[in-house]
Amino acid sequence: MIQPITEPLRSSPWIVRHPANPVLDASRVPYPTALVFNAGVAKFNGKYVMVFRNDYGSLTEQTLEPGSTTDLGIAFSEDGVHWQAGPRPCFRMHDEEIVRAYDPRLTVIDGRCYMCFAVDTLHGIRGGIAVTDDFETFEVLSLSSPDLRNMVLFPERINDKYVRLERPFTVYSRGGRDRFDTWISESPDLRYWGNSDLLFGVEHVPFANDKVGPAAPPIKTRKGWLTTFHAVDLDPARGKNGWEPSWQKRYTAGLMLLDLDDPKRVIGLCKEPLLVPEADYEVSGGFRNNVIFPGGMILEEDGEVKLYYGAADAVVCLATADVEDLLRLF
Repeated sequence: MIQPITEPLRSSPWIVRHPANPVLDASRVPYPTALVFNAGVAKFNGKYVMVFRNDYGSLTEQTLEPGSTTDLGIAFSEDGVHWQAGPRPCFRMHDEEIVRAYDPRLTVIDGRCYMCFAVDTLHGIRGGIAVTDDFETFEVLSLSSPDLRNMVLFPERINDKYVRLERPFTVYSRGGRDRFDTWISESPDLRYWGNSDLLFGVEHVPFANDKVGPAAPPIKTRKGWLTTFHAVDLDPARGKNGWEPSWQKRYTAGLMLLDLDDPKRVIGLCKEPLLVPEADYEVSGGFRNNVIFPGGMILEEDGEVKLYYGAADAVVCLATADVEDLLRLF
């Protein structure tokens, strides 16, 4: 039986929500959409770029369209705060086997932009990697076997290997229920992946009792790879918290530090969350309330860290911190 998290959770004082939040929502997308969230964000060719998840439906009726309801939109920004969405979606996958692609994560490696994403199929959830130079044409490099999602890439090769974090759906081996952990794998070419190891499990995070997994792609700092993760706690006493009849989970953001030369080695893992659902746009009015899910993190030249996250599975938000303040947490 899952034991609820009884201690109150609070966001770290070192990170601040931007007053412009949400920085992107459905009202600022120039085509019909209901939910805009879980975006990947990167700096690419001198601009901030965001690939965001679109879910189609009705905000007023709080319903989603049946069938394939999701694609990926594109937005650009000069300052990382004010965003202009493109006139049409930039990426979609749908055929007799693939239902949809969603939850993008962007990483720039050697001057090209790579996108991890999840793919719902008739035979399980797969993790995909694609590459683009213009956000109009994408080459899909790999699709994993089921069931795998929440993949993120490191922004450079480490010991001549590409490295990614991932969250498998290990239902059978973890007792037939949610108990999902964070793993790490490597590849010589971004197509074939192996040498997989457990990075850390649910039991290592005091504010999680359901699952933990990758969030935004890591950023390189003087002390190590600064890496966010999502942590989920379940409480059966929670009732209706969004569009669904019952939503018993809460998603928070955690922070860890991985060794620069051996990212399979966790240098530090914060025992308290970085961000907890607290603001109105995080705890109410969304598809699933009480959800924070980081999808992009940028380290600016002046040391500011921009952390982009989906809130309540409905909007894209921004929080900022000084990188040295975050490193002091370890």
